[in-house]
Formats: sequence, structure tokens, C-alpha cells
Amino acid sequence: MPGAKIPQLVCPAGSLPALRAAVDNGADAVYLGYRNDTNARNFAGLNFDRRTMVEGIRYAQSRGRQVLMAINTFAQPGRFAEWRDAVDGAAELGVDAVILADVGLLDYASKRHSGLRLHLSVQGSATSYEAVNFAHREFGVRRVVLPRVLTLAQVETVIRHTPVEIEVFAFGSLCVMNEGRCWLSSYATGESPNTVGACSPAKFVKWERSPGRMTTRLNGVLIDSFGDDESAGYPTLCKGRFEVDGETYYALEEPTSLNVLEILPAIAEIGVAAVKVEGRQRSPAYVAQVTRTLRAALDELARDSRHFHVRPAWQAELAKVSEGSQVTLGAYNRPWR
Repeated sequence: MPGAKIPQLVCPAGSLPALRAAVDNGADAVYLGYRNDTNARNFAGLNFDRRTMVEGIRYAQSRGRQVLMAINTFAQPGRFAEWRDAVDGAAELGVDAVILADVGLLDYASKRHSGLRLHLSVQGSATSYEAVNFAHREFGVRRVVLPRVLTLAQVETVIRHTPVEIEVFAFGSLCVMNEGRCWLSSYATGESPNTVGACSPAKFVKWERSPGRMTTRLNGVLIDSFGDDESAGYPTLCKGRFEVDGETYYALEEPTSLNVLEILPAIAEIGVAAVKVEGRQRSPAYVAQVTRTLRAALDELARDSRHFHVRPAWQAELAKVSEGSQVTLGAYNRPWR
């Protein structure tokens, strides 16, 4: 793999302690968001107000790390000023880039803040180089986060046909791979990550305990039922177990985590600019563990790409924080596609 550039490691910061954990354990960049509806991970008790945002940006940038601000929901009718103000605030705070999905916001940001670096969020659902090049041509987008629907060969095709930096997910919870277009949460609650910033908003979640059993509901919809010997996951429709034709199983998607350790050399070789860790809703301990592990793997790849091998200790560390205690290469490894 001569000449291959090692991708930047982009890690989640759902809180100030998580930001510090990412920076201290080797992230090249952190991504964060406001504590409001402009943020697609707007969970109660997480994210940043202005004071903690200023502190977090100072902490990261003073240590040579980049701060990427996610304003990645879609502006709601009659409320565009809230999203516009979020972009203005990001520019004023001096973040290194803003991650946007809404075309109207991309247009506003490119015209109002010509020096602000723009990234297209995964919520923008750009799955082809034509879509990537459109964002670059019309709004000056410098990086695009690809949805988790493409094989590695398809990612390579995108990279070959665009001057835009490409960022891909490397670790974390998977969704049904319909990023930016999922209506499941809206179907059950009237709210979604693309509108109010949360999939399965906490106010609709209900946990019910009975002897030997824990059930979870979302706005009254039964999502799952767990025995005492099972870990009870957070109730999202895409990862619930439902009865279909007399059988009960994960009808849409089984809880699992993406883990690309074994294909890191290939990811670097095709020219991926950055690898991203999912999990702004996760704990600082999760952020520290995943960041530390991927940093070690990327550093070893940089030292000796020809003899890179995945250490069992790395896999063991990531397995501890994997959703459903399972890992997958997801769509990256689909020879039939």
C-alpha cells in the first residue's frame, strides 16, 4: 500500500467529558452539536450549550484537533431562523467545519459564510459521485459522509470520480441503512431524527417490568420483550422483534455494530479521507475505548501497512461496546452487489 494516506479518525462528542475522552485517546477530530432540534442526536441530558461549546472547542483545538459541528437535521417550516442562527453561531465560534444535510442551509452557509468549511452529513443521503459532485459544485462542500449502504468497491468508485473528501463510518451502531430518509420513528411518534433530532424520543419510551420479563414500548407500540438473561436495548422500531407470519424475530434489523478493523488497509488504499465512529449518545467510556483502539490500529497501519494485522486485543476491546455483542462489515462486504 505504498503512498496511501492514513484516514483521519473522527470521533463522537455527545458531551464535554466525551469530547475530552476522544481528544485524550487520539481522535484527530471530534463532532458535536447544539442542545436543540438542529442536532440529529438531540437526546435529553446530552450535547452542548454555548458555554460548554466554547470550552470544548478550546480544549480540542488547543491540542491540535479539529472540531466539526453537526447541524444535520432539516429546518422545519416557519423555524428556519433557528437553523440559520446555529450556522451563524458555528462560524462565530470558529469550528473547523459544519456538517449539514439541508439543501437550504447549505445554500445559506455557502453564501453567508464563504470561508466556512462545509461537510455534507450522512443525513444528506449522497450515495453516488453525481450527488457528491452536485454538493461540491453548488455549495462548495469539501467532504461528504457516505451512508452505510455502499460496498467498498462502490466507495472506491465515488472517490475516483470526485475531488471531494470522502468520510465513511468505521465503528458503531447500524441503522436500517436509510439515513436521511427514514420515517420509522415518525410513523410511531410523529417525530424523527431529521425533525427534532432523536430516533425514539425519550418522552415516548416506556419500560415495563414484570416477573422474569422486561418489555419496551414506543408511544404505546410494543417494540421488544426481554428475558432476565437478555440485555434490554433502547427501543427503536428498526431493531425491535415483531411477529411475522407466526414467527417472532428481528424483522428489520438485528442489533449489531459495524467494525471495519479487518478492512482498514483497503479503506486507506482506496483513498478514504476519514473514518467515523458513531455514538454521540454513548458514554465517555465508550468513546475512550473505541477511540483508543482505532487509534492504535491506524497507527500500526501507518507504521507498517504491508504487515498490518488485526490484534485479538483490539477486537476484544471493541466487542465489549458492540451493540448486541455482535459486529459486522455491513454493506462494505457484499460481493453480490
